[in-house]
This record gives sequence, structure tokens and C-alpha cells, in this order.
Amino acid sequence: MKAINYYLNFPGNNEEAFNFYKSVFGGEFVGLTRFKDTPEGAKLSAGDKEKLMHVSLPIGNANVLMGTDAIESMGHRITYGNNFHLSIETDSKEEAAKYFNSLSAGGKITVPLADTFWGAYFGMLNDKFGIQWMVNYSYPKQ
Repeated sequence: MKAINYYLNFPGNNEEAFNFYKSVFGGEFVGLTRFKDTPEGAKLSAGDKEKLMHVSLPIGNANVLMGTDAIESMGHRITYGNNFHLSIETDSKEEAAKYFNSLSAGGKITVPLADTFWGAYFGMLNDKFGIQWMVNYSYPKQ
């Protein structure tokens, strides 16, 4: 396993929050994708198109703070306790499947493990204790 990182969900103010975290921790964003740049972007309101689907801010030597705007027009609602995930970055697709299948036993799969438009093998689940997980394997860039 490469790393376990925090993934934060925000009710529309992700960009403001991450600009604050950047001012605190320093560094530069290594990934920033707006909803308008996704396959579902055309279906969203002008305001929601500008919200952040994903942002990554490296912190320290091996940690990455990541976040998204969990927008209601896409069926998301932020409540206390569902505003974060533990995100596992694996070394292989097989390792991703192993962790995903093990963690989801007795729990609930919220996004099935599958290839994504951003070049990863990715899935989301709530384990049997209610902890939210993301499992990701990033395909090597060619």
C-alpha cells in the first residue's frame, strides 16, 4: 500500500477551505478538477459547474489532503460524520480489489470498484462500522 490519506467533503465551499489549508501548510495543489470538466458537467447548473470535484494538497513528506464539493444537485448532502473518507492509494489493481472486497464485507458499497475517466481503478464503501473508505489505484501515466 502506498498511503492512506484524508478525503474531505464540503457543502460548496471546498475551494475556500483548500485555499485556507494551502495558506496554513504551504505547497501547491497537485490536482484540481471542476465539475464542468467531468462527463456529468453539462447537466449541472452554472454555479455547480464551477465547484470542485477534486483537489489535492500535499502536506509533509507523504501525506495528501484531498477534498470535493458534495453538491446537492448530484444527490449529496453533508451531515456531521459523512464529511470525510479514508482514502487508500494502492500499488496495484489487485491490491485495490483485495482491500475493497475485504473492507466492504458486511458493509455497503456506495461506488463499485471500476475504471474511471481520470485514469484510475476506484471505488467507495462504508465498512460495517460506518467508516467511509475510498480505494484507488492510479494507472501509470504513459
